[in-house]
Amino acid sequence: MALQIWETLKEAITAYTGLSPATFFTVLALLLAIYYVVTGLFGSSDDHHQRTRAFEEQTEPLPPPVQLGEITEEELKQYDGTDSKKPLLMAIKCQIYDVSQSRMFYGPGGPYALFAGKDASRALAKMSFEEKDLTGDISGLGPFELEALQDWEYKFMSKYVKVGTIKNTVPVTEGDGSGDASGATESDAKPAEDGPSQSAVTGTEEKSSAADTKEE
Repeated sequence: MALQIWETLKEAITAYTGLSPATFFTVLALLLAIYYVVTGLFGSSDDHHQRTRAFEEQTEPLPPPVQLGEITEEELKQYDGTDSKKPLLMAIKCQIYDVSQSRMFYGPGGPYALFAGKDASRALAKMSFEEKDLTGDISGLGPFELEALQDWEYKFMSKYVKVGTIKNTVPVTEGDGSGDASGATESDAKPAEDGPSQSAVTGTEEKSSAADTKEE
């Protein structure tokens, strides 16, 4: 049955195209190949545009790192990669590094994107992706976690440029004024230690006068 269909197909190809079956299928294959090449080069699909844009972003030279100096954690959040015009920053142990060259890892959509724009010391030490660990507080960490954090810090120091530090804000408490108050109290009381008081001197003089009168 299949052989009969093939023979009928060959006769039809020869009758309608004037070509032998081998020549017909060769021309057909060439036409398909040309079609795929042309659509690949000049196609306007969304995937093609996205690939082109991603390639251009990767090949564009990165601007030199900008030194920010001392900034707050709130200000650091502005550099989490959501604004492509700003550098991509991340901090370890209050030291801020420019990780723009590794945007595929720390930028939006990357595996470590949640670390960007933050001091992620605790999360890196524990290799945690939980929101509660996205902080620079490393109190209570064990020796192995601190060693892991040290390895991360060495890696960042050798690979990325340090561009600033996180401002350490320490709240002022009421106890800070107690020293001044106590100092004032001691200062007031000090003259009493330097010598006898005026009343003591007066009492002594009265006793001396009474003794002189008695002797007379």
